[in-house]
Amino acid sequence: MTSITSSRFYRHIERGIVPVLLIAGWEAFSRSGILPAALLPAPSQVLIAWADWIFSTDGNTQTYSGHWIFDIAASAGRVFAGFGIATVMGVAIGMAIGWSRSVESLVEPTLQTLRPVPPVSWIPLAIIWFGIANKPAIFLVFMGSFFPILLSTIHGVKTCDRNLLRAGAMTGGTGSMLLRHIVFPAALPSIFSGLRIAIGSAWMLTVTAEMVAVKSGVGYVLWDAYYFLRYDVVIASMVSIGLLGFLSDYVIKAISGRVLRWQRGSTLQARER
Repeated sequence: MTSITSSRFYRHIERGIVPVLLIAGWEAFSRSGILPAALLPAPSQVLIAWADWIFSTDGNTQTYSGHWIFDIAASAGRVFAGFGIATVMGVAIGMAIGWSRSVESLVEPTLQTLRPVPPVSWIPLAIIWFGIANKPAIFLVFMGSFFPILLSTIHGVKTCDRNLLRAGAMTGGTGSMLLRHIVFPAALPSIFSGLRIAIGSAWMLTVTAEMVAVKSGVGYVLWDAYYFLRYDVVIASMVSIGLLGFLSDYVIKAISGRVLRWQRGSTLQARER
């Protein structure tokens, strides 16, 4: 038990080595004077601004002071609204396309035509359709999240083992039963991979939308701080987005680990982490 605990402790240390080295190098470079401190704030300066943005410690971030939780809540609401809609539609349509050749022939050509269109190119239409509010951001998050989930679901359905389907059919399983009890569970590893890709895209797209079409959230703060030359707040916004994306991915990964616990004995997930 002690050896397992110590092994996990050393793994946590290993994961922290690269971030610590990057922060130390960044601090040293910022203080070297090669670039003006205003253009590349040191991590210590960013931390001070970030602390005031969160806790309103000394008011040095002025209008942003103490508003971090509200900005985070605004961005997270848009992310999870668009991501949730994309998950439901992406999984449902992906299951239908992967299972039925007629649905695939009918729907997939249109979807594959829309897929290469960059989500950010929808911004002008999103503003025209929905105005300056939450809806254009949710729409862009949906557009950025939908296709990774859709394609992963289709892949998961199409790679389902035919022997499992034959065995299910031999025991009297109907089409809907096979889809629900065999195909969907078999597709879950691919679906969760798509969800992890999509949640990263969701955070990127909501920040992009907040820079253009919304007047609140972390992306809006980032863009507004840029205009006022508050690059410490800009970097604090970037770090906040990165941490939120990491936490979102961690939650999906944890859910995946519980749902797919049957994989642990037969895949590399069996390795102790």
